[in-house]
Amino acid sequence: MVTVEPTPERESGPTALRIVLGAQLRRLREAAEISRADAGYAIRGSESKISRMELGRVGLKERDVKDLLTMYGVTDEDARTKFLDMVRRSNSPGWWHRYSDLLPDWFQDYVGLEEAAARILTYETQFVPGLLQTEDYAMAIVSSGRPELAGPAVKRRVSLRMQRQRILARPGAPRVWAVVDESVLHRPIGGRAVMLRQIDHLLSVTKDGPVTLQIIPYQLSGYAAEGPFTMLRFGEPDLPDIVYLEHLAGALYLDKLEELEIYSRVFDRLTVDAETPDRSRQFLAKIRADL
Repeated sequence: MVTVEPTPERESGPTALRIVLGAQLRRLREAAEISRADAGYAIRGSESKISRMELGRVGLKERDVKDLLTMYGVTDEDARTKFLDMVRRSNSPGWWHRYSDLLPDWFQDYVGLEEAAARILTYETQFVPGLLQTEDYAMAIVSSGRPELAGPAVKRRVSLRMQRQRILARPGAPRVWAVVDESVLHRPIGGRAVMLRQIDHLLSVTKDGPVTLQIIPYQLSGYAAEGPFTMLRFGEPDLPDIVYLEHLAGALYLDKLEELEIYSRVFDRLTVDAETPDRSRQFLAKIRADL
């Protein structure tokens, strides 16, 4: 008989939970030596549907999961009950659901994964990373430099960004390692007063919090990476590292081993090219004094 080990309670967020459940279903299917095509037929679906379920790309229906667990030989009622309870939780809307009218699907997935990450590695060339922005700075960006004309939709987008930052204050907060191009700190987003508050905030969060910041000086800028990216790393073994690349029409999520190795090497190079965390804080203090 095939056994199933439910995901521990510490797993957070419906997006991450969906991916973990999909990976567990894949292991159960492979242990039972059942093809994706046969599994798809059993739930009145297709091979591609099973593939999407196992990758966590779609929500899981309880009826489908019940049928698959039976097919895979999972008959223990306690194990089935726990698994199906996790399925229900994976379909629960995250806190960001109330912003769904403003968020494209590809970014809703990112917010869910960000919530579950143990480490967040990010490289930025134009703006301070979203998790480290002050409200005024975020408003200046989202309003395209015209905060006085900001309507309800713009204010809600800023509110969403501020809500995302709550993960840094919770118990077991993810470690954030941000590498930022020097030009970001000289770009007068929102004007002098806004930049002063933003730099003060960076000095504050990098003092005692879960944030490490490194600044790449102009002379080494642009060599290690072609553009910004974020790498999410998770504590759960069923969740692979993910590289997130955003572009004007959407985003890419990279999780193939060879892709992850490339971006890991690039991030390592960025941290070598950048000033050390201590020198970066000194750099921030100097920029603040110049302002």
